[in-house]
Amino acid sequence: MNATPRALNRLLLGLLGLIMLGVGAGLLLISAWPAAARAWQAYAPDAMASIGSVLGRTAIPGLGGSWVWVGLALLSFVGIVLMILWIAAQGGGRTSTLISEYNDDGAPGTVALSGNVAEQALRSALQEDPDVAGAAVSTYSMKGRTALRVRITPRQGAAPHLIAADATALVETLDTALGCQTPVLLSLESGRRLRFSREDRVR
Repeated sequence: MNATPRALNRLLLGLLGLIMLGVGAGLLLISAWPAAARAWQAYAPDAMASIGSVLGRTAIPGLGGSWVWVGLALLSFVGIVLMILWIAAQGGGRTSTLISEYNDDGAPGTVALSGNVAEQALRSALQEDPDVAGAAVSTYSMKGRTALRVRITPRQGAAPHLIAADATALVETLDTALGCQTPVLLSLESGRRLRFSREDRVR
Protein backbone atom coordinates (compact mmCIF):
# COMPACT_ATOMS: atom_id res chain seq x y z
CA MET A 1 0.00 0.00 0.00
CA ASN A 2 2.96 2.33 -0.01
CA ALA A 3 4.04 4.68 -2.80
CA THR A 4 6.74 2.42 -4.22
CA PRO A 5 6.64 2.56 -8.08
CA ARG A 6 6.44 -1.20 -8.54
CA ALA A 7 5.85 -1.11 -12.31
CA LEU A 8 8.94 1.05 -12.86
CA ASN A 9 10.97 -1.15 -10.52
CA ARG A 10 9.99 -4.27 -12.42
CA LEU A 11 10.83 -2.60 -15.74
CA LEU A 12 14.27 -1.50 -14.53
CA LEU A 13 15.02 -4.86 -12.97
CA GLY A 14 13.90 -6.61 -16.16
CA LEU A 15 16.15 -4.44 -18.36
CA LEU A 16 19.10 -4.90 -16.00
CA GLY A 17 18.48 -8.64 -15.92
CA LEU A 18 18.39 -8.85 -19.73
CA ILE A 19 21.65 -6.89 -20.04
CA MET A 20 23.40 -9.06 -17.46
CA LEU A 21 21.98 -12.20 -19.06
CA GLY A 22 23.28 -11.11 -22.48
CA VAL A 23 26.76 -10.33 -21.12
CA GLY A 24 26.90 -13.60 -19.19
CA ALA A 25 25.70 -15.62 -22.17
CA GLY A 26 28.33 -13.97 -24.40
CA LEU A 27 31.16 -14.69 -21.95
CA LEU A 28 29.97 -18.27 -21.51
CA LEU A 29 29.77 -18.71 -25.27
CA ILE A 30 33.30 -17.38 -25.79
CA SER A 31 34.74 -19.59 -23.06
CA ALA A 32 32.91 -22.79 -24.07
CA TRP A 33 32.74 -22.63 -27.87
CA PRO A 34 36.07 -22.50 -29.74
CA ALA A 35 34.50 -20.99 -32.86
CA ALA A 36 33.05 -18.12 -30.81
CA ALA A 37 36.41 -17.58 -29.12
CA ARG A 38 38.19 -17.40 -32.50
CA ALA A 39 35.58 -14.96 -33.79
CA TRP A 40 36.07 -12.74 -30.73
CA GLN A 41 39.85 -12.87 -31.08
CA ALA A 42 39.51 -11.78 -34.70
CA TYR A 43 37.07 -9.00 -33.84
CA ALA A 44 38.70 -7.61 -30.69
CA PRO A 45 41.80 -5.99 -32.35
CA ASP A 46 39.62 -4.14 -34.88
CA ALA A 47 37.28 -3.00 -32.10
CA MET A 48 40.19 -1.70 -30.02
CA ALA A 49 41.61 0.08 -33.06
CA SER A 50 38.23 1.73 -33.72
CA ILE A 51 37.99 2.88 -30.11
CA GLY A 52 41.50 4.31 -30.27
CA SER A 53 40.63 6.15 -33.48
CA VAL A 54 37.50 7.66 -31.91
CA LEU A 55 39.47 8.79 -28.85
CA GLY A 56 42.10 10.35 -31.10
CA ARG A 57 39.54 12.28 -33.15
CA THR A 58 37.77 13.60 -30.04
CA ALA A 59 40.92 14.75 -28.23
CA ILE A 60 40.65 18.04 -26.33
CA PRO A 61 43.21 20.54 -27.70
CA GLY A 62 46.00 21.19 -25.25
CA LEU A 63 44.86 18.59 -22.74
CA GLY A 64 45.43 15.32 -24.56
CA GLY A 65 42.24 13.80 -23.20
CA SER A 66 39.07 12.97 -25.08
CA TRP A 67 35.59 14.42 -24.98
CA VAL A 68 34.37 10.84 -24.69
CA TRP A 69 35.64 10.60 -21.11
CA VAL A 70 33.94 13.89 -20.25
CA GLY A 71 30.69 12.56 -21.68
CA LEU A 72 31.01 9.32 -19.74
CA ALA A 73 31.65 11.29 -16.55
CA LEU A 74 28.52 13.36 -17.15
CA LEU A 75 26.49 10.23 -17.85
CA SER A 76 27.79 8.69 -14.64
CA PHE A 77 26.78 11.82 -12.71
CA VAL A 78 23.30 11.75 -14.25
CA GLY A 79 23.03 8.05 -13.41
CA ILE A 80 23.95 8.72 -9.77
CA VAL A 81 21.32 11.48 -9.55
CA LEU A 82 18.67 9.19 -11.07
CA MET A 83 19.57 6.43 -8.62
CA ILE A 84 19.22 8.83 -5.69
CA LEU A 85 15.81 9.93 -6.97
CA TRP A 86 14.83 6.28 -7.49
CA ILE A 87 15.82 5.40 -3.92
CA ALA A 88 13.91 8.42 -2.59
CA ALA A 89 10.78 7.25 -4.45
CA GLN A 90 10.70 3.91 -2.62
CA GLY A 91 8.29 3.35 0.24
CA GLY A 92 6.37 6.31 1.59
CA GLY A 93 2.63 6.69 1.63
CA ARG A 94 2.25 6.76 5.42
CA THR A 95 0.09 9.52 6.82
CA SER A 96 -0.89 10.67 10.30
CA THR A 97 -4.41 11.87 9.40
CA LEU A 98 -7.22 9.39 8.82
CA ILE A 99 -10.12 11.79 8.20
CA SER A 100 -10.05 15.48 7.34
CA GLU A 101 -13.39 17.12 6.53
CA TYR A 102 -14.60 20.70 6.26
CA ASN A 103 -17.52 21.46 8.57
CA ASP A 104 -19.77 24.41 7.72
CA ASP A 105 -22.37 23.78 10.45
CA GLY A 106 -22.12 26.36 13.18
CA ALA A 107 -18.52 27.54 13.33
CA PRO A 108 -16.90 26.64 9.99
CA GLY A 109 -13.59 24.83 10.10
CA THR A 110 -11.79 21.59 9.34
CA VAL A 111 -12.22 18.51 11.50
CA ALA A 112 -9.22 16.17 11.41
CA LEU A 113 -8.98 12.74 13.03
CA SER A 114 -5.54 11.32 13.68
CA GLY A 115 -4.81 7.87 12.33
CA ASN A 116 -3.49 6.92 15.77
CA VAL A 117 -7.07 6.82 17.04
CA ALA A 118 -8.10 4.04 14.65
CA GLU A 119 -4.71 2.32 14.88
CA GLN A 120 -4.72 2.07 18.67
CA ALA A 121 -8.40 1.13 18.86
CA LEU A 122 -8.10 -1.70 16.35
CA ARG A 123 -4.78 -2.94 17.68
CA SER A 124 -6.06 -3.07 21.27
CA ALA A 125 -9.25 -4.86 20.25
CA LEU A 126 -7.41 -7.39 18.09
CA GLN A 127 -4.82 -8.19 20.76
CA GLU A 128 -7.63 -9.11 23.17
CA ASP A 129 -8.40 -12.08 20.90
CA PRO A 130 -6.63 -15.16 22.35
CA ASP A 131 -6.11 -16.51 18.81
CA VAL A 132 -4.10 -13.42 17.78
CA ALA A 133 -0.37 -13.46 18.53
CA GLY A 134 0.24 -9.95 17.25
CA ALA A 135 -1.41 -7.12 15.35
CA ALA A 136 -0.20 -3.97 13.62
CA VAL A 137 -2.33 -1.19 12.11
CA SER A 138 -1.02 1.57 9.84
CA THR A 139 -2.61 4.50 8.02
CA TYR A 140 -1.72 5.17 4.38
CA SER A 141 -2.62 7.80 1.81
CA MET A 142 -3.25 6.49 -1.69
CA LYS A 143 -4.62 8.45 -4.65
CA GLY A 144 -6.08 11.16 -2.47
CA ARG A 145 -7.79 8.77 -0.04
CA THR A 146 -6.71 7.36 3.29
CA ALA A 147 -6.78 3.65 4.04
CA LEU A 148 -5.90 1.32 6.89
CA ARG A 149 -3.60 -1.65 6.66
CA VAL A 150 -4.25 -4.27 9.32
CA ARG A 151 -1.65 -7.02 9.73
CA ILE A 152 -2.53 -9.92 12.02
CA THR A 153 -0.32 -12.80 13.11
CA PRO A 154 -2.55 -15.71 14.25
CA ARG A 155 -1.40 -18.15 16.90
CA GLN A 156 -0.49 -21.64 15.81
CA GLY A 157 -3.59 -23.75 15.28
CA ALA A 158 -5.99 -20.80 15.08
CA ALA A 159 -8.61 -20.65 12.33
CA PRO A 160 -7.66 -17.80 9.95
CA HIS A 161 -11.18 -17.37 8.59
CA LEU A 162 -12.58 -16.81 12.07
CA ILE A 163 -9.89 -14.24 12.85
CA ALA A 164 -10.61 -12.49 9.55
CA ALA A 165 -14.34 -12.43 10.33
CA ASP A 166 -13.70 -10.96 13.80
CA ALA A 167 -11.35 -8.33 12.34
CA THR A 168 -13.94 -7.41 9.71
CA ALA A 169 -16.56 -6.96 12.42
CA LEU A 170 -14.19 -4.69 14.36
CA VAL A 171 -13.55 -2.59 11.26
CA GLU A 172 -17.28 -2.26 10.63
CA THR A 173 -17.76 -1.16 14.25
CA LEU A 174 -15.03 1.44 13.78
CA ASP A 175 -16.75 2.71 10.63
CA THR A 176 -19.99 3.09 12.56
CA ALA A 177 -18.24 5.04 15.30
CA LEU A 178 -16.45 7.32 12.81
CA GLY A 179 -19.50 7.81 10.62
CA CYS A 180 -17.71 6.92 7.39
CA GLN A 181 -16.30 3.87 5.66
CA THR A 182 -12.53 3.61 5.38
CA PRO A 183 -10.84 1.28 2.86
CA VAL A 184 -9.00 -1.52 4.67
CA LEU A 185 -6.38 -4.06 3.63
CA LEU A 186 -6.50 -7.02 6.00
CA SER A 187 -3.41 -9.22 5.95
CA LEU A 188 -3.05 -12.50 7.84
CA GLU A 189 0.59 -13.45 8.21
CA SER A 190 2.18 -16.53 9.73
CA GLY A 191 5.24 -14.75 11.07
CA ARG A 192 8.24 -13.07 9.53
CA ARG A 193 9.96 -16.37 8.84
CA LEU A 194 7.02 -17.63 6.80
CA ARG A 195 5.87 -14.48 5.03
CA PHE A 196 5.33 -16.41 1.79
CA SER A 197 2.23 -18.09 3.26
CA ARG A 198 -0.05 -15.09 3.64
CA GLU A 199 -3.68 -14.25 2.99
CA ASP A 200 -4.81 -10.74 2.04
CA ARG A 201 -8.34 -9.38 2.05
CA VAL A 202 -9.35 -5.94 0.77
CA ARG A 203 -12.57 -4.21 1.76
